[in-house]
Amino acid sequence: MSKLVECVPNFSESRPEVVKEILQAIESVDGVRLLDHSSDDSHNRTVVTLVGEPVSAKTAVFRAVETAARVIDMEHHKGEHPRMGATDVVPFIPIKDITMDECVKLARELGQEIGEKLSIPVYLYEEAAVCPERKSLAKVRQGQYEGLKKTITLPERKPDFGPSKIHPTAGATAVGARPPLVAYNINLGTSDVGIAKAIAKSIRGSNGGYPSIKALGVLIEESNTAQVTINVCNYKEVSLARVFETVRREAQRYGVNVVGSEIVGLVPAEALFDVATFFLQLEGFERGQVLESRLHE
Repeated sequence: MSKLVECVPNFSESRPEVVKEILQAIESVDGVRLLDHSSDDSHNRTVVTLVGEPVSAKTAVFRAVETAARVIDMEHHKGEHPRMGATDVVPFIPIKDITMDECVKLARELGQEIGEKLSIPVYLYEEAAVCPERKSLAKVRQGQYEGLKKTITLPERKPDFGPSKIHPTAGATAVGARPPLVAYNINLGTSDVGIAKAIAKSIRGSNGGYPSIKALGVLIEESNTAQVTINVCNYKEVSLARVFETVRREAQRYGVNVVGSEIVGLVPAEALFDVATFFLQLEGFERGQVLESRLHE
């Protein structure tokens, strides 16, 4: 059986004509399937999901990074989401008949190629990190694009691949390997971003919340809505339902309601099974009771 890897590159751009060029670069490679892409104007960011045979997937992502460096200028980029490059982050995720170690090897090979051929500084993160302090994407991206321009020459900020200077248009890129995560945003019935930030801090693992949760509070300008933007890094450890309920209850402390939530990109079916079980209070529910799961088997 052929190996299958998932890759979810994030690009610092939401303009449709620019995103189209990046997607075309991905689709130009045989053996790769573009599963999904999602753009957000307030974040000024596009999340792409593709799957394919490892070598083909690596080739497709390299072409996308190369295209992004040409069509995106970080000197003019503004957005709510933290970022340090045109192709901000590239995670490889094992899907079928491929190990995490193989995904790490793939990430390091791609990082070296990006650094050497495109002169873009590359930082390895998560499972692909070569030093413990760079496992955290937040630490790798500290200071964002503007800050990294000033600190990249420091020994502790030396890239794993590529030059120790920021690319003039593409900035820098983080490449890594990780398990599946769910990008999940919860919108609050207020424009007070301070409340969103306080709630994000309360659930964030680095501040004593859920260990596998990363979260930020941002303002969605077009709707004037405060949002808690969340990465659920291990949905088996803490379910989406528990995250939602915790945010809802924290919001009530400030006299604020949750007005909606959204999943960015794709989500494992198992993560949604857990939500159904939680909110419907299902007793003795088994995955095999889901029609599509039984058909797949």
